[in-house]
Amino acid sequence: MSVLHIRIIGDPVLREKGEVVEEIDDNILQLAKDMIDTMHNANGLGLAAHQVGVAKRLIVLNLKDIGVGKKDMVLINPEVVYSEGSDISEEGCLSIPGLYTKLERPYYIEVEAEEIKLSNKKRKKVRIKAEDLYARALLHEIDHINGILFIDRLDDMKRRILLAKWRREHPEYSK
Repeated sequence: MSVLHIRIIGDPVLREKGEVVEEIDDNILQLAKDMIDTMHNANGLGLAAHQVGVAKRLIVLNLKDIGVGKKDMVLINPEVVYSEGSDISEEGCLSIPGLYTKLERPYYIEVEAEEIKLSNKKRKKVRIKAEDLYARALLHEIDHINGILFIDRLDDMKRRILLAKWRREHPEYSK
């Protein structure tokens, strides 16, 4: 088990647009495995490569805790190709520990990506249809690989208030 350091808001890598993953080599496979270990260690629903310091278009999802499967999912170069509806639910982020707020996102989405099966290293193109928490988790992680944090989706005043309160309550994350 390799648990990686999760980057916290203020780390510049969280604001970078991720590089497209062209080749799935042993380094990418190991990164995906380590990301899954890190996600489970932190009790997360998902994790983007940016959150462990790698600006690549790679995300992992905990399908069991999301409630749509039994295994973890590894996606390379995911892109939202369709969205509809609206859902307002509480959201948080491993890169801003302890900060939660209600956020509006589409209720239903479709995502195209390459899925990697770590057990046999097989890859295949997929079109994922997701709703509710599954859609929210995908959107959250795809935002990360585009250099966007969930708080960026809030209005400016609410974001400032929440971050100021969070910094007061979590001085251990101040630089």
